Amino acid sequence: MPDDFPLPAGPDTGCPKLDALSLRLAAANALIRRRRTIKPSDMTVKPVSHLHLATILENARWAPTHGMTEPWRFFVFSGESRQRLADFLTATYEKLTPQAEYRPDKLEKLGAQPLQAPLVIAVGMKRQRGGKIPEIEEVEAVACAVQNMHLTASAIGLAAAWLTPPIVYSEEMREWLGMEPGDKCLGLFYLGWPKSETWPETARSDLADKIVFHR
Repeated sequence: MPDDFPLPAGPDTGCPKLDALSLRLAAANALIRRRRTIKPSDMTVKPVSHLHLATILENARWAPTHGMTEPWRFFVFSGESRQRLADFLTATYEKLTPQAEYRPDKLEKLGAQPLQAPLVIAVGMKRQRGGKIPEIEEVEAVACAVQNMHLTASAIGLAAAWLTPPIVYSEEMREWLGMEPGDKCLGLFYLGWPKSETWPETARSDLADKIVFHR
């Protein structure tokens, strides 16, 4: 800063005070742009408190939902149940994967990831009986719920990752979770504390390339 740069005298800098709307918007901007996918391999197995988990799931409940169907369902795996999940994922991968597409590294990852995070939440979509609401809108509602979960986790300082290996969409996965025909599993939400104290950086491409204005 130049030595002769004028600075206002006294505690009043002349800047306008932030009103409530500006403060809320600044907080929302910061939280949304802070969200990151941090994979299970970059998590510790330090437990996530029941209060934090309850807050994350409660905020998921407030996602938009057409017809108030609230189609989200959450199956929480912790402790020894993570091994049962890992065993199911590896056995199902071996059962469903064609030999030409079989990859030992993917099999190993499927078995390892549930044990790398203290919590794994299988995200389900409960199909509305009668089908008045289009299925795509139910899937969209669940995706909004997961975004609420991810934002809440980021606010707490928790690492989170929504992962969707192809076998999660299988009938085997749906049945294993105890869901009914027409319901779907939409992925696994991994939750834990990050190993690194440095929050990951990322970037997005130019927004102008993704907007079309009609006048």
